[in-house]
Amino acid sequence: MASSDPPKRPRPGPWPPAPTAGAPAPTAGAPAPPSSWAKKTGFKPKLSGETNASDSGQIVQVDLEAGRPRVSVPVPAANGEPESVKAPVPVLVPVPVPVPERDQAARKRREADGTAAAAPARSNGGANGQVRADPPAAAAKAREEEAVDVLPVAADDDGFVSRNSHMKYELRDTPGLVPIGLYGLQHYVSILGSLILIPLVIVPAMGGTHEDTSMVVSTVLFVAGVTTLLHSFFGSRLPLIQGPSFVYLAPALAIINSPEFQGLTGNNFKHIMKELQGAIIISSAFQAILGYSGLMSLFLRLVNPVVVSPTIAAVGLSFYSYGFPQVGTCLEIGAVQILLVVVFSLYLRKISVFGHRIFLIYAVPLGLAITWAIAFLLTEAGVYSHKGCDLNVPASNIISESCRKHIPRMRHCRVDTSHALLSSPWFRFPYPLQWGTPIFQWKMALVMCVVSIIASVDSVGSYHASSLLVASRPPTPGVVSRGIGLEGLTSILAGLWGIGTGCTTLTENVHTIAVTKMGSRRAIELGACVLILLSLVGKVGGFIASIPDVMVAALLCFMWAMLAALGLSNLRYSEAGSSRNIIIVGLSLFFSLSIPAYFQQYGLIPNANSSVPSYFQPYIVASHGPFRSKNAGVNYVMNTVLSFHMVIAFLIAVILDNTVPGSRQERGVYIWSDRETARREPAVAKDYELPFRVGRLFRWVKWVGL
Repeated sequence: MASSDPPKRPRPGPWPPAPTAGAPAPTAGAPAPPSSWAKKTGFKPKLSGETNASDSGQIVQVDLEAGRPRVSVPVPAANGEPESVKAPVPVLVPVPVPVPERDQAARKRREADGTAAAAPARSNGGANGQVRADPPAAAAKAREEEAVDVLPVAADDDGFVSRNSHMKYELRDTPGLVPIGLYGLQHYVSILGSLILIPLVIVPAMGGTHEDTSMVVSTVLFVAGVTTLLHSFFGSRLPLIQGPSFVYLAPALAIINSPEFQGLTGNNFKHIMKELQGAIIISSAFQAILGYSGLMSLFLRLVNPVVVSPTIAAVGLSFYSYGFPQVGTCLEIGAVQILLVVVFSLYLRKISVFGHRIFLIYAVPLGLAITWAIAFLLTEAGVYSHKGCDLNVPASNIISESCRKHIPRMRHCRVDTSHALLSSPWFRFPYPLQWGTPIFQWKMALVMCVVSIIASVDSVGSYHASSLLVASRPPTPGVVSRGIGLEGLTSILAGLWGIGTGCTTLTENVHTIAVTKMGSRRAIELGACVLILLSLVGKVGGFIASIPDVMVAALLCFMWAMLAALGLSNLRYSEAGSSRNIIIVGLSLFFSLSIPAYFQQYGLIPNANSSVPSYFQPYIVASHGPFRSKNAGVNYVMNTVLSFHMVIAFLIAVILDNTVPGSRQERGVYIWSDRETARREPAVAKDYELPFRVGRLFRWVKWVGL
């Protein structure tokens, strides 16, 4: 009878087992046996990092420095097994790169430039400016479904991909007057929020009236048009709109809320504006020297995506105390404004009308127009009218308890409280020194000089990202220095005309170019001319100045969130999953919020009963910060600068990124074009050389040009 117990298994012997008699001895170069189930069974993963084997059996290797994919071609052996499995060193053969049909137009233009031979090799910019080849058309579709171990290149519907396959018009394309006009207008309308919102914040904070706001808005449009034209011709020559940057908003508010201005009598607005003008003029001269002296070319070695990303993100995150608290003053209007912009920019972003994604491109102006119409109907219907309550009566003279409760709601929700449109003239020419002679104080100028460095870092990131979209190659360090130098000169113009901030490259340019797919500098130049003409019509400034405060705050919530996201998007040029970069960015962002909070808490206690609104309280830290020495000016500078979120983020990121070891690939070091190579290639020279043969006069200045 057979036993019911299972048979005993033999005890396992030593591992690896000893070779049996008669078996051939392993050779010195033989590979080790498969060490995992995947390798034993031949399973080829697509998402794990175990192997890079493609479906065709080829081992794809990416040359991360040159950006060229290299393929290990299996060579059949005598036993039918691929030689690439047996031999430790595979045979590397360049992959033939067919040019897609959509790149034919761009290739024809390059053939006219005399660079047809090099066109296939650089038809598409790499993730960080490296030259990389287009994959075969058949593999392009498959690439969307499988992860490849390459430098991260965003491939979303916003257009952060290779420029030739997605851009409608590149840098030097001139499709005709009508398309250029339409695309230029579209570009400026989509970025309208960044141009007009800063004056709507700082002018009321300075004690200005609606008429003052109207005049400043018209001046901003004029200066933005002039500086954009100058930058397009004599700066980096990239299609980047210049305007009042959010980088300058925090220091402007800090200066506006300085204790020395709290007890002013008379016209506070003009006096504070003259103080701002003096600080901006000096800091802009410092920025111009930084660019034109060639120091910017040296400074570029310290500026990389891991530095740019948290610095710009901190600019957007620093205004959280102003955003929703202002929206809450009239929640039914502000919340609808935010909801509409979110729905247009996210849920309806793929809807196209005549080939244009109107909801994505015009999310901000569409949301503003619809919300303004709703608020107008509610105002006319009497929803925000209460019997016996008058907005023109000072709050201290209101006796009725019911009116005391309803007056704030009436003031923030009604759309007819501003008379800026009616009081604005039809024609007004902005002129320099229109507010008076600037006042120069070294402590405020020093604060602005620090901010100008942050603005330069912001512009460097915009130059690099936009060049990968529209230009043949990234600019040379000399072109970057030239652009920063000209931004300094144009900010001097902004200081002379008096817009309250400097005038630099707007970060939102990169997103706008990617969404509109319009990279022609001619469209930007024509739009700048239209902007100058609109600035001469005083009613335009009056119309913009009459936007209710709650709608301004709602739009700023979206714009600041976009700014933070655009800053973080620079990490796509580096290894975003690297623990080194994660720790650096995390520390920079956290301490950019925590350290300023430590400095700002000193400004809240002595001014608890101050007339300064609660959302401006953090900016009066200058005289009450923890840094206290015998020199009051030094105290002002140190306490103010260290209370800026962007400054703390930049300092931590630039120190850690340049001292913690890491490879160039891991850090995502910006790759700029070599000067000699750029001069030999006609396409690059035409992209960045100065017009009207001006470059020949300054060819000896090697550090600010090609």
